[in-house]
Amino acid sequence: MDKRKYSKVLLKLSGESFKGDKDYGLDIDVLKYISNELSTLNNSNVQLGVVVGGGNIWRGVDYELTGMDRATADSAGMLATIMNALSLQDALEKIDIKVRTQSSINITSVAEPYIRRRAIRHMEKGRIVIFAGGTGNPYMSTDTAAALRALEIGADILIMAKNKVDGVYSSDPRTNKDAKKIETITHHDALSRRLNVFDSTALSLCMDNKLPISVFDIFESRNLIRICQGERIGTLIDTK
Repeated sequence: MDKRKYSKVLLKLSGESFKGDKDYGLDIDVLKYISNELSTLNNSNVQLGVVVGGGNIWRGVDYELTGMDRATADSAGMLATIMNALSLQDALEKIDIKVRTQSSINITSVAEPYIRRRAIRHMEKGRIVIFAGGTGNPYMSTDTAAALRALEIGADILIMAKNKVDGVYSSDPRTNKDAKKIETITHHDALSRRLNVFDSTALSLCMDNKLPISVFDIFESRNLIRICQGERIGTLIDTK
């Protein structure tokens, strides 16, 4: 049991978590489920920021392999994260949750520009803030954006929501039935063992700033609120 309780969290939602069992795009039922999970946390007075990926729509690395310029491919991926952010914003507003979307790319007709102090103020007022557009730079993943935003807003923990994987394993449990779940591990060990939790830049940022990371399966009902209430769910990556 992790006795700590968290009052301000940054949740990273991968693009893959939005598509459910589909090969591409958005699953509306999944979007409703995620929104309800976030509303439970919001109604518990936990300040919540969310970074969304875009892999359900566009993966820059895949298009680079076809010969596309990497910076261009990554820029298109940033636009995909904005599409996911707006979809999540709409789903949250339909259940009367106050939400703001901020983008690191200048797209003011549909989202606020990312301004750190404004984001913090929104969260203090009980609004969920969705961070879109990654870091606004190519060659940087949305995992890195999640670590960066978590540090900027002063989050107590970075929560990495996985799609039907309930933590960190010694190898990929979907391809290796002998993979063993790791309950707790240090940032350094996760880096040195190359466990592919998320990219090394993001993991190093969290390690250098002693930011704990929780990795869990968001599709197990109430896991998100249970983590914030101090239960050990999934895998905890910490400096201790």
